[in-house]
Amino acid sequence: MQPIFATQQNIMRIVVSATEIQKEEWLQKPMASGNDLVFINGLNTETGHGKADVFFDLDFNENKPVFIETDQPVFVNAVITGLDELPSNYIRINAWNGFLKRDIIEVAAAETNKPIVDAVMLALNRSYILVPDVPGMIAARAISMIINEAYFALGDEVSTITEIDVAMKLGTNYPYGPFEWSEKIGLEKIYFLLKKLLEKDGRYAIAPLLREAALKKINYKFCPYYLT
Repeated sequence: MQPIFATQQNIMRIVVSATEIQKEEWLQKPMASGNDLVFINGLNTETGHGKADVFFDLDFNENKPVFIETDQPVFVNAVITGLDELPSNYIRINAWNGFLKRDIIEVAAAETNKPIVDAVMLALNRSYILVPDVPGMIAARAISMIINEAYFALGDEVSTITEIDVAMKLGTNYPYGPFEWSEKIGLEKIYFLLKKLLEKDGRYAIAPLLREAALKKINYKFCPYYLT
């Protein structure tokens, strides 16, 4: 799969619900001129509804999803949730912390929504790649496996957290080591993804130390992915 570069300019009003970290990462990439970008706090409020060409729900909670009532396209940070569990106007992207800074955005969209993806990414001046509609898409799945293996190594006392992080960065030229990635993304999100992947593939068996650390961060009462 190759990155896609849109070719026809569109002027849009884009409303984005994001955390401060996501907003900071978003603004590191310049948007095409002429477009109107508005950041709000939560798309489940009335702010900005009906007044945008497209919405981005970057702080979408996959454990307690709230879907806004709009006919406009919604790009949602749903790394685990498939399109069949989302409204038909929703388009999946990977907006985990650290991923919005990447040069290419991963997008999973229904066939009928692909022209919308092209137009919106042009307005944002961003390159994107269409990926399969699967849990973790591509990059998040790979990073989660790396983090899981790091926790296995830590549990086997192969090395320390610091040494594993340094070795990964030096050996692969990654911006973060696996434990740094887990802190940036949120270890509970890594756990949720691995658990979902494990339902169909035993290769994603979760490292005991990762499970223990993640469950300490999870509010058991509200988490449908809770695993005893």
